Amino acid sequence: MAVASLLVPGGQVPAQAQARSKAQAQGQLDRRDPSNLTELRREAEKSAKELEEATKALEKRRAEIASSERTLKSKLSSLQQLEQRVAVMRQPVSQMAELLYQQPLMAGGFVPFLTGGADEKTLRALSDATQMVAVRQQAVEQTSTLYKEAERLAAEAQELRAGNLLAEAQLAAEVDTLRQRSDKIVKSLTAALVKLGIKIDKVGRAALGCNPLRAATADHYPNGLIPPSMLCPLQQKGQSLRADATIAFVSLNEAYRRRFGKAMCVTDAYRSLAEQQSVYYRRPGFAAVPGRSNHGLGLAVDLCGGVERSGSAEFVWMEKNSKRYGWFHPSWAYSSPFEPWHWEYDPKIDSLV
Repeated sequence: MAVASLLVPGGQVPAQAQARSKAQAQGQLDRRDPSNLTELRREAEKSAKELEEATKALEKRRAEIASSERTLKSKLSSLQQLEQRVAVMRQPVSQMAELLYQQPLMAGGFVPFLTGGADEKTLRALSDATQMVAVRQQAVEQTSTLYKEAERLAAEAQELRAGNLLAEAQLAAEVDTLRQRSDKIVKSLTAALVKLGIKIDKVGRAALGCNPLRAATADHYPNGLIPPSMLCPLQQKGQSLRADATIAFVSLNEAYRRRFGKAMCVTDAYRSLAEQQSVYYRRPGFAAVPGRSNHGLGLAVDLCGGVERSGSAEFVWMEKNSKRYGWFHPSWAYSSPFEPWHWEYDPKIDSLV
């Protein structure tokens, strides 16, 4: 019954239902990234994070190994000192043996002692012998203890060294694997950019500026003073942005192209400090103070082709879809000053949508 009620005589779907179905289908298309750049970018960023964490773990482990090596050095030093002490402990035993050899008790001293006729000299010799035997026994016991301690230290030192070498080798192998995976993803991403018309460089290799893993490097430069080599070009000739912003914008541009049958129109993207100053003096009240503009960070674009008109189909589409790619229209641009053409990139946004 529900299906029949949607049909008109002749089995045709009403125009209203057709329009609704078309809009739903179009909405699903808009949610897709036809170029697959979004996934590649996210994979690259995830890979970069994993590589960074693994590298930090390796550095931490190497610091621990350095600490363990110092402990090992200390143990080996203790072992050496113990060996010296063992050598010193042996000396009383040798001296006692030599003394007994020089002054044997059996040379007329032991028998008188048993018969009760020992003189003072004999008694003193027997007392000395008893003392030497006690000292010898103590030396033997201490030497045995020291030998056991030396063996324990030697085993610990060997275990430490072997453990350190194994741990470092495992971590280094993990970092190398992650680096290879990261390089592979970046190459795939670069190939996709080239296929979509991004001019990476004259010989088709990935320029540093288009490597998303180096996007944060642009933060090391003052606003408006980012070197051209650290920027990635857009499909729109003469325009460029920071690597991650470019990749996200290309994805957004491809979705826009599918919806409106044309690429987005860009009047401005990255602005050098000199360009910021020029715009600031030419358009007072409509440009940020030079050195404070997001254009100077490679994170903003000014659009045309319909987007610059608030309420237009293009502008409304951008409001609904841009955040899926990390782009948004800042709240201040709705009123003070009113700039419907100004859009900015925030890499954290698309991860929340």
